[in-house]
Amino acid sequence: MQHALPHWQQFCLNLVRENADDDGAHDLNHLGRVWHSARQLLTSYPQAQPLVVMVACYLHDLVNLPKNHPERHLASQQAAALARTRLATAAFPAELLDDVAHAIEAHSFSANITPRTLEAQIVQDADRLDALGAVGLARLFYTAGRMNSALAAPDDVLGHTRVLDDRAFALDHISVKLATLPATMQTAAGRRLGEQRLQWLYQFRDTFVAEWAAADTPHV
Repeated sequence: MQHALPHWQQFCLNLVRENADDDGAHDLNHLGRVWHSARQLLTSYPQAQPLVVMVACYLHDLVNLPKNHPERHLASQQAAALARTRLATAAFPAELLDDVAHAIEAHSFSANITPRTLEAQIVQDADRLDALGAVGLARLFYTAGRMNSALAAPDDVLGHTRVLDDRAFALDHISVKLATLPATMQTAAGRRLGEQRLQWLYQFRDTFVAEWAAADTPHV
């Protein structure tokens, strides 16, 4: 089915454009990066089905609810249902529909669904990799801005004497969530890449803290 990839990739792109919103952290570029990372992982797992992985990568955010939406944890299941319906209507191979839907459902951190297939593991890892590294950092602050979060806590940037709160302070998100991602990777290749990108984030945070501490600004 390798020859079918371009056809279904174009189908997915068209479908995503129909359902696109204004979230720059979950746009077509994000989907393309997730598929790029998934292809890297597929080189280590040639037994996986590329068509399932590719379609799930492009359609995993077909329903995209804001981070602070009360039904955020249901978004991946809603995306899977919509993707299944549209793919079935377009005569996507019926025997692959369950695997695609499961990979979409299981990608979500907030849904907390354990991936049961290698394809779902690859999609989950690829999506989480895009939350790490330089692009992941840009997405972090972009999303924090949309949620009206502050950059960091004024007097205790690393949270030594307070409870970390990544809804209030963007930088807290590195410790609250991003630092936990490499350990959750389902594949060995994903864990290696995740650790590399996390180390870059830590280097950025050290630089940020040093510059933040240099400001001689009184806090009233």
